[in-house]
Amino acid sequence: MVVKNVDKLKELYEIDDYLWIEETVKLLKGKRFEELDLDNLIEELEDLGSEKRHKVESLLEQIIRHLLLLEYWHNEYERNYRHWQAEIVGFRNQLSDRMTTNFYNYLEENLPKIYRKAHKYVQVKSGLDTFPQDCPYSLQQLLDEDWLPSK
Repeated sequence: MVVKNVDKLKELYEIDDYLWIEETVKLLKGKRFEELDLDNLIEELEDLGSEKRHKVESLLEQIIRHLLLLEYWHNEYERNYRHWQAEIVGFRNQLSDRMTTNFYNYLEENLPKIYRKAHKYVQVKSGLDTFPQDCPYSLQQLLDEDWLPSK
């Protein structure tokens, strides 16, 4: 009977993954572990972790982009500085809500890669080639809700 239920759950995963999640949660809450579709459950948990990691990386990239524009795109400063500052605040708030020690360590380790992506974006957006090649900001500065570069 258990194998039949696992097979049904695997079929359900292919048809309606949201319903599969609901059924999996019921099984977990009922401690009916032998009926779980472990292969798909593991895959979903791995995907969830990747999505969360990608989200915090994306938010940090957005913060870097806006800090670079704020600090280095002088011709657009007067017209856009409030918008850029507001975006920085918004992205920092979102990142703060998701931050864990594990994500902090991940971001610190991957800051050069994240910076390269932000750097390329602001170069294309602004048409400028005056942005630093290496990240001029520490992770602590990037996450500090009150820190902005001096003009």
